Amino acid sequence: MSQNEQAYLELCKEILETGETKGDRTGTGTTSLFGKQMRFDLNEGFPLLTTKRVPFKLIASELLWFMKGDTNIRYLLQHNNNIWNEWAFEKWVTSDEYTGPDMTDFGLRSQTDDEFKALYEQEMESFKERILTDDAFASKYGDLGNIYGKQWREWKTTNGETIDQLKDVIDMIKNNPNSRRLIVSAWNPEDVPSMALPPCHTLFQFYVADGKLSCQLYQRSADMFLGVPFNIASYALLTHLIAHECGLGVGEFIHTLGDAHIYSNHFEQVRTQLARDPRPLPTLTLNKGVTSVFDFDLEDITLSGYDPHPAIKAPVAV
Repeated sequence: MSQNEQAYLELCKEILETGETKGDRTGTGTTSLFGKQMRFDLNEGFPLLTTKRVPFKLIASELLWFMKGDTNIRYLLQHNNNIWNEWAFEKWVTSDEYTGPDMTDFGLRSQTDDEFKALYEQEMESFKERILTDDAFASKYGDLGNIYGKQWREWKTTNGETIDQLKDVIDMIKNNPNSRRLIVSAWNPEDVPSMALPPCHTLFQFYVADGKLSCQLYQRSADMFLGVPFNIASYALLTHLIAHECGLGVGEFIHTLGDAHIYSNHFEQVRTQLARDPRPLPTLTLNKGVTSVFDFDLEDITLSGYDPHPAIKAPVAV
């Protein structure tokens, strides 16, 4: 068994067996542990889970979206990526301008009421089409506030200037690799109230040793079944991209979790996943002709040898 995937599976099993039962913001309920850590050797293979299919193109397009400093879901929809739709949609259906059917508690109701689910999907498709075709509408209702991309690339200072944290940290890795300040923070207390969803993955730090780049992420809130597989692959990809630009190999991705939880409506899905045997990890290949992380497009990132078990569906807690 891959040690990379085993770390994830063992933590899921531990949470199911020993976690604390807790309420949460979404009203769904979780079982939870606090202060856990997983380590992934990036030389062992790219850590995209094989015990269920995880959509790599969605992960890669979301990461490129963050790296561009973008906060509007239009870019994601243009790449057939729907993972942030619910938060923008909620902003629209709770606005004074919305005159359609009542979408109160739309996330939970769409999971249990087939008639409402059909109505919800119809309204969502209409919303997505307007985001893609109506500039003014997209500007007002497609933007998610000062979330990850904004904080990474355009952190506002008290004197009105901005800091490009991601560019600065890459420059430091190149020029002062022994620095202990190779840090990017997405948690900006002043901006938290204006964000559609305050950052779950809040801060990451790089470390250079023996010609290899490692990354540690602190994640305050970790949805183990749906979110964490994305986060593992996203930050592994980010580490590969930055190592590529800086002329370094890759070391480890260390994933430190605050509240590591499994939602109550994901328990059976996790048990299904735990019953499966992991398969060999895939291989990541980057276009050597692209020298800056900010110039990468999806076609410059290739994943090969990915042969996972089938996907396991589960509802998103919004």
